[in-house]
Amino acid sequence: MSHSFFLPVREVMTRDPERIGGLATLEEALKRMKALHISSLVMERRDAQDEFGLLLIADIAREVIGQNRPLSRTNVYEIAAKPAPIVEADMNIKYAIRYMARFGLSHCVVLRGRDLVGLVTLRDMTIRYIEAAGSAKDKPLKS
Repeated sequence: MSHSFFLPVREVMTRDPERIGGLATLEEALKRMKALHISSLVMERRDAQDEFGLLLIADIAREVIGQNRPLSRTNVYEIAAKPAPIVEADMNIKYAIRYMARFGLSHCVVLRGRDLVGLVTLRDMTIRYIEAAGSAKDKPLKS
């Protein structure tokens, strides 16, 4: 018998992810990532009608270091994925995992409406899903 449970993305996400402006250099972005021990930054919107971007360390490796571009003369907006891949805060992580796996995504920005509320990784959601599914399976059925 399969056990169904609901675990929203908001329960797994990192709240208040680090942000960076699009005009910052990748040298600045890498220094920040190193200092904070993180592998991603959310690129700020320019205005309310704009979209968030997402800068991953893998993007820097591929697009800048791999292409021999100068870190000090390359801006975040040139490399960041925009619009950033997003999931809703109230989405069941089961569906967020499927979405991210299907499109080969490692990170997603988490929104509630148009507001940035967090950042989530496929790794963190998968681990949490397996833990939660195991806990749900071990609970006795109510009669």
